Amino acid sequence: MKNIAILVVFTFLPVLAFSQDFSKSLAEAKTSYTSGDLSSSRFAMEQMLRSLDAEIGKEILKMLPAKMEDRNPNVKEDDVTGGGAGLGMGLFVHRSYGPATNQVTIDIINNSPLINSLQAVLALPFIGNSGDGKQKVVKVHGYKAVLNKVEGMEGAPAGYELQIPLQNTLLTLKADNTKEDNILKMANSLPLDKIAQMAH
Repeated sequence: MKNIAILVVFTFLPVLAFSQDFSKSLAEAKTSYTSGDLSSSRFAMEQMLRSLDAEIGKEILKMLPAKMEDRNPNVKEDDVTGGGAGLGMGLFVHRSYGPATNQVTIDIINNSPLINSLQAVLALPFIGNSGDGKQKVVKVHGYKAVLNKVEGMEGAPAGYELQIPLQNTLLTLKADNTKEDNILKMANSLPLDKIAQMAH
């Protein structure tokens, strides 16, 4: 019984810590606003949003596939950052799979500065599809995306990079030593609708 109680405490500790930080920032924002210290109120709200973005990022990591083909996730290298509204960028999520020499990476960036240029490429297919086949517009779960072939270093096999705009969030999937069909299968294993909803 004692072990169960300890397990429950450690399971909910991160949630409690987040709740306390969030509540503290909210209280500071209200107090500063009431006293007319708008700068401090804004700073407290940015801290609150940063904490919220980081929690959303952790939830997104839980949605990602347990494997990418035969590659296991490098969970210790997971990175989740909440940028906060004041920095222009919010959520950042990173996960990699497999060894450094044969890796798959997923990066999710909210309010990415690349979104507008990508949307322009996707709106004009003749720009998005290069004549040499190294860049093309594809669809994944109904989302238009730009697929780029990336030549391997010093004779290494080529890989691919897929950039998928999800409203105001950019998901980038990169895979070393792979084929076009394989990276598209990996992309189709991602819960894009849920990620778009969480990151929006």
